[in-house]
Amino acid sequence: MTSPQDILQTIFGYPSFRPPQDEIIQTLVDGGDALVLMPTGGGKSLCYQIPALLRTGCGIVISPLIALMKDQVDALRQVGVRASYLNSSLDANMAKRVEEALLAGELDLLYIAPERLNQERTLSLLQRAPIALFAIDEAHCVSQWGHDFRADYLKLSVLHQYFPKIPRIALTATADARTRNEIIHRLDLAKARQFIAGFDRPNIRYRIALKHNAKQQLLRFLKDEHATDAGIIYCLSRKKTEEIAYWLQGQGFHALPYHAGLDAEIRADHQSRFLREESVIVVATIAFGMGIDKPDVRFVVHLDLPKTIESYYQETGRAGRDGEHANAWMVYGLQDVIKLRQMMDNSEGGEEHKRAEQHRLNAMLGLCEITSCRRQVLLNYFGDTLSDPCGNCDNCLEPVNTWDGTEAARMALSAAYRTGQRFGVNHLIDVLLGIETDKIAQCHHHQLPTYGIGKALDNNQWRSVFRQLVARGYLSVDLERFGALRLEEKCRPLLRAEEQIELRRDIKQKVATRLTKTFLPEDIDVALWEVLRECRRELAGEQGIPPYIIFHDRTLQEMCVAVPQTMEEFGELGGVGERKLEKYGPAFLQAINEHLASC
Repeated sequence: MTSPQDILQTIFGYPSFRPPQDEIIQTLVDGGDALVLMPTGGGKSLCYQIPALLRTGCGIVISPLIALMKDQVDALRQVGVRASYLNSSLDANMAKRVEEALLAGELDLLYIAPERLNQERTLSLLQRAPIALFAIDEAHCVSQWGHDFRADYLKLSVLHQYFPKIPRIALTATADARTRNEIIHRLDLAKARQFIAGFDRPNIRYRIALKHNAKQQLLRFLKDEHATDAGIIYCLSRKKTEEIAYWLQGQGFHALPYHAGLDAEIRADHQSRFLREESVIVVATIAFGMGIDKPDVRFVVHLDLPKTIESYYQETGRAGRDGEHANAWMVYGLQDVIKLRQMMDNSEGGEEHKRAEQHRLNAMLGLCEITSCRRQVLLNYFGDTLSDPCGNCDNCLEPVNTWDGTEAARMALSAAYRTGQRFGVNHLIDVLLGIETDKIAQCHHHQLPTYGIGKALDNNQWRSVFRQLVARGYLSVDLERFGALRLEEKCRPLLRAEEQIELRRDIKQKVATRLTKTFLPEDIDVALWEVLRECRRELAGEQGIPPYIIFHDRTLQEMCVAVPQTMEEFGELGGVGERKLEKYGPAFLQAINEHLASC
């Protein structure tokens, strides 16, 4: 095999590349460096795996995902690629055997954790080995502004110093312009070609709603749309992940908690069960998910507001990697904003870092409160464009009802100003509604001209007004005064009647247009589909690997449509390379023929 196309078809079983995979691969084959931004599920790994097979030596993949390296290596070995890994999970004898295989030229790809690569012993080992290329996966981890910062990534510029003639490729799914510049600077990639693929994942439906009763909203969403599907639920705190997981278990779901405070063995077990079993829901903090290659995650839920659009995009991108329909569903409220701003205020970062984080949180809030197509806003954040509304987000499917909130906004701003900008939203609503409380009496706020002027709106409607004013930057939250609302410069034109404001009318959300219960085409033999899934499950169980490593659901669908009868016909299916044809073809053909005989 002398060309990328030969390897793609013969080893990986795919007929053609997705642009710009072919250009990236050729850049590395020719000895050049590359920076690649490609959405989750877009085929980043082939961009370094194929050049590593074409160039002399072993491709070294630097990855922070120790817990997933074994699965990544298992998947490569399934197609005949000589792959291994070096990380802290190996004992001394196993590590020595891997090092000997590397020096003997017996490996095509070697996965290494960044902390191990930065050791002098490892650098010395690599200097004695034939190296084809270096691939720095999850390259956004180098950014100190980012959501997945890893200090060991800052030292990876050493690769250019020690190995100036060996090509390097840095890959990530999430990086705004600032993070891209930091990757280039930190990793010494100024001369690298930049490949920025489109960020759109059109199969994912984005839906964002207000919290009313988060548990019941979640339960209705799962029962109506994902009763037997695998998915991920993100929460802000460790305590909440456990609470939600155990509550879902009581509701009949196969839910498991995952956070950094759990014992390492429990975390590994829960991750393994999520990858290897079906219909498992993981309830997690952001400690879970990076590098997860499970293709059939049908939903990602956020029960708390993410800190940044980068976090939101990367986490929702773990759904629907197989290209089939998937849901990104979130509920949030003003309390989420206050909690996140409190966390930022208490962080150890400098003022510049805090300002950057505040800017990113404001962008996330803007995505939540927007009344137009969410996908257009999301893509625009990353410098991508979508000319027409997507038709696959809640705002497109059910256009938002807005109202002229100018007068209500002025009342809200006036209440905050006249009470000295020292009180939170609950007290300000009490003032506007003219409610008699001890605090209002003590502060003499019943004597203010704003007392009782807002009775035309109810408590929830005023909460909506205040939330939207905070989200749009007219008000800010003073954390030193326990959530007091302060006026921002931006509100002056509104107060002077020089500007009007349209607000989102919050209504109890109906269940959005439901996804098809099953993503199978109507004409597929469902009984054959289940037979093939069972065959895959048995083969995976025998080897102790996740079922998707054998074949993705899409390949099983092709089997149901094509119903191959011979090895030659089986080899024409997508995702079936020579090694998998030889290894699995007979078992699946037997399953198909037995099913046909029983019909």
